[in-house]
Amino acid sequence: MSLHLQPVPIATDSNDAESQLVFADGFLVAVLVRLSDDHGDEAGMWFLEAGFGRVDDPSQPKFADLDEAQAWIQRRLDGG
Repeated sequence: MSLHLQPVPIATDSNDAESQLVFADGFLVAVLVRLSDDHGDEAGMWFLEAGFGRVDDPSQPKFADLDEAQAWIQRRLDGG
């Protein structure tokens, strides 16, 4: 299963406007949002704004970069 990211601005009512839609084989599986400078030490990290199906996780995990986020999503999709 291959992942494809599509950058898109998102309305979050905060300065966290940079996001990526994550598709797996053409299906939307996640929305990742980059944390703005307002988040101190976590600025620049990505978090799971929304996950669908196996990628759903109410704890909204944070990732150091998009590679880490994609690896986590891929593991979830693979059933891990």
